[in-house]
Parts: sequence; structure tokens; C-alpha cells
Amino acid sequence: NCSMVLKTLHFITRPLSDEEGNFSLAYIITIHKELEMFVKLLRAIYMPQNIYCIHVDEKSPKDYKAAVQNIVNCFENIFISSKRENVVYAGFSRLQADINCMRDLVHSKIQWNYIINLCGQDYPIKTNKDIIQYIKSKWNGKNMTPGVVQPLHMKHRTQVSYREYVRSGMSYVYPTKNIKAKPPYNLTIYFGSAYYILTREFVEFTLTDARAKDLLEWSRDTYSPDEHYWVTLNRLNG
Repeated sequence: NCSMVLKTLHFITRPLSDEEGNFSLAYIITIHKELEMFVKLLRAIYMPQNIYCIHVDEKSPKDYKAAVQNIVNCFENIFISSKRENVVYAGFSRLQADINCMRDLVHSKIQWNYIINLCGQDYPIKTNKDIIQYIKSKWNGKNMTPGVVQPLHMKHRTQVSYREYVRSGMSYVYPTKNIKAKPPYNLTIYFGSAYYILTREFVEFTLTDARAKDLLEWSRDTYSPDEHYWVTLNRLNG
């Protein structure tokens, strides 16, 4: 019952200020469990001028998927990603889930300014207005994806080929004995967080640029590629 959802959970139904109404954020939320936690997170970050792509792990139970769909159906600016992955921790599928949502979001009617990715166990400690003002303060037109040159103790993540294992309720990433080729375009690999705040222009660049596409393909069999992909692209000249 959508009217009950909106009323009992006190979802915000109008922009709380002109500044917020004129600055839309896009969110990617990857989830696989704990429906109540997801609803609490969604309620805390929801604004009608924003847009939200929810990636539900393909391995999640049917009743969980159905419950998420029922909630999403109550909002015009929330949708489930058009392509779902069997997400494996530290696997390429985690990165692909974000990219699936990005492809959907760049075609949305809402002209969002920045994109933020979250998982179902996150929770904000700042308001929507706080986040916008922080972005505008010193990050206007810039990405927040900090990192450092790949440390020696992390070299193994990109030196050998990794594979995802998904079967009978188990999923993990394991190394093979295959040595990987060097990164395309002789790129220097940086490492940072899998979580980011990115400009719309940067997202469009990552989905279309040949270097971004080739790095994505090269990263397909690396360990936890979401921790090097965004930060490496952000360090490209220009």
C-alpha cells in the first residue's frame, strides 16, 4: 500500500530548499539482504528531486526481490537496475553492478549533477543539504575518489588472473596461475575506495571513452577491481 508506505515512514515529498531542488543527486544502492535496513537507508537519503538506482543481487531470495520491487513501485524516481548481477565479494560483478546502474541513470529524465554509490549497510550522518554544500564547497566539477599508486602489498590483485565462483549458495573469488598482461595504454594503476562521488561528465566519460572501456575489460579478472578502476581513470590527464 503505497500511501501507507509514504505516510507511516514519513518520506520527504518535496524539496526542503531551493538550493536542494536545483541540485539533483543520483544514487546507486547495491543490496542483497536486510530489507528493513534498506528501507531505513532509503528513507534517510530520499528526496523527490534525486534519482535512485537499486541493484538487487540476482542471488537474493525471490521474496526479498519482490518486497524491494513493491517498495520501488511507490516512487517515480526509484527503479531497479535493468540488468542484475550475481554479486561476488571482491569480484568484477561488484563493479559491473555499479556500471549497470550508471548506464540506466545517464538515460534518466532527471538531470542529476553527481552520483553517489552506497551498499545496503550504509547510513548517512549528513543531510542532503549538507552533502550538496560540501560538494559545492571545494569539489564543484571534481570527483571524490581519492587514492595512491598501487602499493607493493596489493600488486597481487592485478598481477595474476582471478575468477569468480558462484554455486550452491557459495560465492568467492580465487586466484589462478595465469599471469596478467600489463594495463592498457601503459596506465599507472592507483588504489583507493570502492565508494565515490562522481560528476555526471565523468560517468559519461567512463561509459564511452576507449581507455575506460579497455581498462574495464582488463580489470575483469582482477581482485576487487572497484578499488582501482575509478581512481585510476580519475588520474588520467585531462
